[in-house]
Amino acid sequence: MLITYETFSLFAIFSIFVPMAGAIILMMVLAFEKQIDSLSFEKQQVVLENTLQESKYMQLNQQIHPHFLFNTINLMLGLARLNRIETLIKALETLSLFLKFKYQIKEQLIPLKKEWEYTRYYLKIQELRFHNRLTITEDVDEEALKHFVPPYLLQTIVENSFKHGLEKKPGPLSLTIKAESHEDHITLYVEDNGLGIGDHSFEDMMTKGQGLSNVKTRLDLLFQKANLDIYKNEQNGATVKITLPKVEFQQGEQA
Repeated sequence: MLITYETFSLFAIFSIFVPMAGAIILMMVLAFEKQIDSLSFEKQQVVLENTLQESKYMQLNQQIHPHFLFNTINLMLGLARLNRIETLIKALETLSLFLKFKYQIKEQLIPLKKEWEYTRYYLKIQELRFHNRLTITEDVDEEALKHFVPPYLLQTIVENSFKHGLEKKPGPLSLTIKAESHEDHITLYVEDNGLGIGDHSFEDMMTKGQGLSNVKTRLDLLFQKANLDIYKNEQNGATVKITLPKVEFQQGEQA
């Protein structure tokens, strides 16, 4: 059987281009698989990074300052020596509620209402410590209580005021806590008439103990637009101001 020139030409073209097309398709498949592998690896990296961030965040959450526990135990020993049993029982009950809350909370965000309740346990213990020397002023907007904040945010700032500003100051002590609701954010203020910040810069204050740096790190991990500032107030004490975006919770989510 004779093969015509046209048939031979078509056969030759087919023999050349089919393997080329196959090679091109194979390269495309390999490239596609590589892209899928790359995306899968990137996803794994994101999951791993998020897990590490969450782990770091929760570790920061669970820090309890031994300083506070030491002072509270000393308070209880003093009450026991003075035979002030009723006050001692009240202090023990409040500390129990404080620690119960501390180890129950696992969420990254909780309602400010719950954070404020927790902070009050801490303040009750400090009122027992300083008795008539301490005046606490509360100015909390009910609207602000509807929004989420990192747990222990307010309590850590309040504790910082006592540790670095109020505890070593003689005479009357004052602490003011404010929570304001604005259009798209809430603002928290903790003001004291303590020893103040002196000539320390913001960076200095971030390294002075772990309280403020802990709060700032957690805010940075959770929010793109959150701010922490500390400055001298009119009483020559310190004011810590925290601004963070509104995150509202629905009725029934967390009471």
